[in-house]
Amino acid sequence: MSETVLSPPVRIGRPSIGVLGILALALGALQSVVEPALPLLQRELGVGPAEGALVANTLLITGAVVTPIAGKLGDRYGGKRVLVRLMAVVSAGGLLAGLAPNLPVLLLGQVLQGVMVGALPLSFILVRKHLPPGRSQVAIGLVMALFTGGGMVGTLVAGPIAERLSWHWMFALPTIAIIATTVAVTRLMPHDPPIPSDDRIDWPGVVLLSGTLLAVMLGLVTVTSADLPPYAVGAIAVVVAALATGWVAVERRAASPMVDLRMLAKPAMWSASVLTFVITTSFGMVVFLIPQMFAVSADGYGFGISTTDIGLFLMPGAVAGAVSDSVGGIAVRRFGPRAVVIVGSVVTAATMIALASLHTAAWQLALAKVLTAFAAGVGTTALLAGTATAVEARETGIATSLLVVTRVIGVALGVQIGGAILAAGADPMTGRPAESAFVTGFTVAGLVAALSLLVVRVAKKGTQK
Repeated sequence: MSETVLSPPVRIGRPSIGVLGILALALGALQSVVEPALPLLQRELGVGPAEGALVANTLLITGAVVTPIAGKLGDRYGGKRVLVRLMAVVSAGGLLAGLAPNLPVLLLGQVLQGVMVGALPLSFILVRKHLPPGRSQVAIGLVMALFTGGGMVGTLVAGPIAERLSWHWMFALPTIAIIATTVAVTRLMPHDPPIPSDDRIDWPGVVLLSGTLLAVMLGLVTVTSADLPPYAVGAIAVVVAALATGWVAVERRAASPMVDLRMLAKPAMWSASVLTFVITTSFGMVVFLIPQMFAVSADGYGFGISTTDIGLFLMPGAVAGAVSDSVGGIAVRRFGPRAVVIVGSVVTAATMIALASLHTAAWQLALAKVLTAFAAGVGTTALLAGTATAVEARETGIATSLLVVTRVIGVALGVQIGGAILAAGADPMTGRPAESAFVTGFTVAGLVAALSLLVVRVAKKGTQK
């Protein structure tokens, strides 16, 4: 074993890097087709906004769980081996979603697709092992760029595919591309030797975090979609609290936790985590509410826009989100993370409060998505970059993974809150949300964003003591 580990790695060429990039492109497309098509999926499946939010959230939940352990699995068993197996799970999920006859089967497909989040760290492991440092940085940048580009492709093609074929093909076509590319990765990418490690995978933490997130999402759906007595609502809250408490207890005692909660004791880490959570929760609400309003019938306050046109209106926001990552890194170096977060929070809060009053034209919603996507992207990137330099070098990986998980959980919770608000404000006869429900949703999103300013102030006082 030692000779295998110490032997020089096999160098890879452009074909191997190319198939990793194409795989990232297909994964990005599969991940993004739901957002513009969510109103269509709700109509086709006969479900309300709260249940529809679950379609987007199940993938995020799996991603939040897989993200901290994908790299560990790749190091322990070999990046190629784990990547191929994860892609088999993603492919099964994509095909299942493509054949889904109802909501439960579609949700199961989305859960399986969520392991795609692990593909990126595994791809990075492979290029680091098989390329010299300079070329590996270029390859990582290419993979990230193609994954982002795939997200834009998925946003654009979801509508035409769903309207000309069916919504099932939105999932099936990217999945077919993933299967073909995975076969190419198997043939072109050399095996990378595993790295022996005594660290255990925190499977109890994985199970408890998954259960906690699912309980929160299902609890919100149940509370807003059914007329439950107070004791039933209390029982749901108790279950969520018990699962969350159990997860915290396991993580604090685990020798190698999936999320090192002890890092939260550090002031810089605590404030960054809370700010990331608040910012992404607000943005998650925006992500859900805007496509829903686009799709509402034009005979009332909505626009009756097709899935294809929803994708076109959302595209500028997708571009703004992609650009914000690089801008956030530059801004934090020049102005510091605190200033960047303050500006982003003010922009988001002002935009959503304005949208609560002004939403009579489609361009207003499209502009709001651009502003909030850019502000959220810049803010979370600034927090990520600022935290990476504030903690000790040996803690960088733990700290950044905690923020990545927090970001995913925040978006998922925001989406589900948005769905719950629309479900609570829906007409019992038609099932269509009242305009006041959207006004409430936009206002709440703005107030949540404004909460970041309070967190920044509290964190500043804490560091001054």
